[in-house]
Amino acid sequence: MRPTLSVLSDGMIRDILDEAKRIMGETGMEIRGEKLRQRLLDHGLTTDASGKRVLFTRDVIDAAIESAPKSFTLHDRDGKPFTEIGGNNVHYVPGSSGLKIQDHRTGETRLSNSTDFVEYARLCDGLEHIAYLATAFSTNKDIESQVSDAWRLYMCLTTSKKPIVSGAFSEEGVPRMADMMQMFRTDRAELIEKPMSIFTITATGNFRYGEDSCQNLLDCVEAGIPIEVVPVTLMGLIAPVTLVGALVFHCVDVLTGITMAQIVRPGAPVLFGGAPATFHMKAASSPMAAIEAQHLNVAYVQIAKFMDLPTQAYMALSDGKFLDAQGGGETFSSALLAPIAGVNSVSGPGMLDFVLTFSLPKLVHDNEVCGQALHFVREIKVLDDLPAQHLVDQLMAEDHLITSPHTLEHWPQELYLTDPVIDRLNRETWEEGGEMQLWDRACAEVETRLASYTPIETDPAIDSAMRDLVLAGLIDQKTLPDLPPPPDTPAPTEVAGRRGRKGRRRRAI
Repeated sequence: MRPTLSVLSDGMIRDILDEAKRIMGETGMEIRGEKLRQRLLDHGLTTDASGKRVLFTRDVIDAAIESAPKSFTLHDRDGKPFTEIGGNNVHYVPGSSGLKIQDHRTGETRLSNSTDFVEYARLCDGLEHIAYLATAFSTNKDIESQVSDAWRLYMCLTTSKKPIVSGAFSEEGVPRMADMMQMFRTDRAELIEKPMSIFTITATGNFRYGEDSCQNLLDCVEAGIPIEVVPVTLMGLIAPVTLVGALVFHCVDVLTGITMAQIVRPGAPVLFGGAPATFHMKAASSPMAAIEAQHLNVAYVQIAKFMDLPTQAYMALSDGKFLDAQGGGETFSSALLAPIAGVNSVSGPGMLDFVLTFSLPKLVHDNEVCGQALHFVREIKVLDDLPAQHLVDQLMAEDHLITSPHTLEHWPQELYLTDPVIDRLNRETWEEGGEMQLWDRACAEVETRLASYTPIETDPAIDSAMRDLVLAGLIDQKTLPDLPPPPDTPAPTEVAGRRGRKGRRRRAI
């Protein structure tokens, strides 16, 4: 048995889905990508009277839901099975929409560069509770924007063997990035068989899919890259302010993406995702950590699970500008809600400021937060403690259970000992250690982990070929940015001072 969360009745789920399908069939969706639009029409779909909006019939929608995989296996760079996406498996991954980075060495929030990104990738590679990487933030400070997506993918692929959540930001992006990933497989068929990445497809809103989203969806599905369909459901602005109404709009956007993917290639892996937010009527902002947005997250995840589809959500993040009380509180609350709701891929660790700013100290903080959340949703089992008379006898004999065989056997798995970012020291020990605040502890942990990074090897021919693909996409820039060298000293087997962590890595719960 594990903790679960239910916020909708089965009857309400059916009503929401029924209304979403009605809208898809009567109002339809504007599909601005001509190639994808033609594929839909060739499949037998029709348009409204204006000819602008494609109408999706219930039978086509239901067939798509039926053909979409209930789960799929994500592989690492070497083609080894890494984790299963589906069911109640939970994986945390950094958010992937940052435009700036908060420099922990200077305190400045600024445009990020390739050195920032390599440091992020090295850090993420060693985090126990961050399942895989993401192309987390832009590096437009030192690379042209049209190839920034491929350049960040290159840096991920040469820094870590973990799978990657990514996406393309131009119509030409996906083919270039698919070619890069295929270099680690024998051919395109093996890339389809052993995917190493999930690409984000953004539903534009206003019942519309833009040109880039359409082309990226088509290219990803044809290349065999699993996709997550992520509408930015903005409650009170482009979606109803009420929960049920927003859920209807959200389902229209996601089901349209799922249906289009299955028309292009039946059986294509698709995650039912989202990045909802509320429209703050006073501040004119769009908080993604708002409690209403989190309510929408867990509700649409329940709807997806009703259809037995894998899920994604933007959670474990903060709208705050710093790793402070707001940053920690918002992150922890949604990081805990996500696994209780059973979100398969949780995008958000490391993100601040409406997912616009990335913070390495927050990422190491969030790693410990996510570890606690995963610990909470473990299956509850009897572990030689029911009946408990032998434990009663031990306590009565010794006045403690610290050295009992039961404690010695089970404490490494049963106690999640946060260390060193989240403080669990008594005051005296804390004072003796210099009275370090949360930010200082997180910054120190970033530097410790960066110094302990172990480089991975990449075939020089593959490395060169990937760089050539990026170079070919440059317009005015002549060379690629220089990347920082790896640490001088080899990494220790375990970061010093991290107690009781050996063997505790969890990729899925």
